[in-house]
Amino acid sequence: MDNLESVNLDLRLMQLALEQARLAYDAGEVPVGAVVCNANGDIISTGYNRTIMDHDPTAHAEIVALRQAARIMANYRLPELSLYVTLEPCAMCMGAMLHARISRVVYGALDPKTGVCSSVCSLHQIPQLNHQTQVTGGVLATECGAMLRQFFRERRALSK
Repeated sequence: MDNLESVNLDLRLMQLALEQARLAYDAGEVPVGAVVCNANGDIISTGYNRTIMDHDPTAHAEIVALRQAARIMANYRLPELSLYVTLEPCAMCMGAMLHARISRVVYGALDPKTGVCSSVCSLHQIPQLNHQTQVTGGVLATECGAMLRQFFRERRALSK
């Protein structure tokens, strides 16, 4: 796959992650969406934030998508798969992706408070960990960030 094809694939898959984020938004959840795919871009699983509706602090979009992918693949190790997510992953999610041996993580907007792919730290680059993964950030960052800002702007307006 050449660079242009790779960029186009990243854009297409992040658009799908944004569609998942929209489902979270419509459900009143923080609008984060995730997609797990193989190297050809075939979708294995999807997920969106469900922490409130599931009463589960671990039900972040990435975890939901990882759990579904592991069931589909009948394996807790997912070494040939990539995960696309609209917001830079937190420590919990990045830890789960490293444990699953995800080969590549692609995210949209930065998370300056809890993001561990570049904002707070770069968890995936710690050499003492037994797995590192390739990370690409900033894919459709403007669109991903705009949805989050709109969501929180509406929440603040409701609480006044």
